[in-house]
Amino acid sequence: MDAVIIAAGFGSRLRDISDSKPMTPVAGVPLLELGVRQAKAAGASRVIVVTGHEADRLEAALPALSARAGIPVEAARVPDWSKPNGWSVIAGAERTSGDYLLMMSDHIFSAPILGGLARQGAADRGVTLAVDLRTDDPLIDPDDATWVSRDERGFIRAIGKTIPSYDAVDCGAFLCTAELAEAIREAIADGLAGSLSEGMQRLADRGRAATWEIGGAWWLDVDDPRAHALAEDQAPRFLPEIYASIS
Repeated sequence: MDAVIIAAGFGSRLRDISDSKPMTPVAGVPLLELGVRQAKAAGASRVIVVTGHEADRLEAALPALSARAGIPVEAARVPDWSKPNGWSVIAGAERTSGDYLLMMSDHIFSAPILGGLARQGAADRGVTLAVDLRTDDPLIDPDDATWVSRDERGFIRAIGKTIPSYDAVDCGAFLCTAELAEAIREAIADGLAGSLSEGMQRLADRGRAATWEIGGAWWLDVDDPRAHALAEDQAPRFLPEIYASIS
């Protein structure tokens, strides 16, 4: 199984801390390296990093990262990184075969999340999204979160940052089939911008977008200085196996 990590954006909210969000250190370890090591621990045999902003610099760092983590790490450059994140999904998916884990470079997860998500593949879905039912958790930034409304089966009814009602929050980790990238391509062909959420909503409308509830496990979206400070404090405690393997 491959893992695709989206690392193409500008990362404006972390610019006061680091000029490259994927390379921003958390307790001494770059966010991207945490993601690569987490993907390996979940069973990935290869990681594809989708690059865009400062792609040359990021791609130059991948061979050393691969050697440290002990897993092949390859780059897939998105042609225009200013476009919505669905374009990055397409760029990464083109390099995969079979199901793959999809992650954002600024999200970090305790081991049970990615490990559990990787086992959720089934014929009744084209994608499975890890969700957290703790929608009022203080670790979640309500102004930046992507919200999820689920049906009685636990499949997605609606997803987006501004949906009127919801019962879960998107954790930023997906188990994908080829259907997700194809749904994003369809959205683009119909004149939409090409966001990941647009592709997810298309699969939801077809009854093909499942969720998997993380059961209280720890995760964090490291998107701004407040979240980075939390990550510095909490990541070594919640990711002990990763930090132990590096020290």
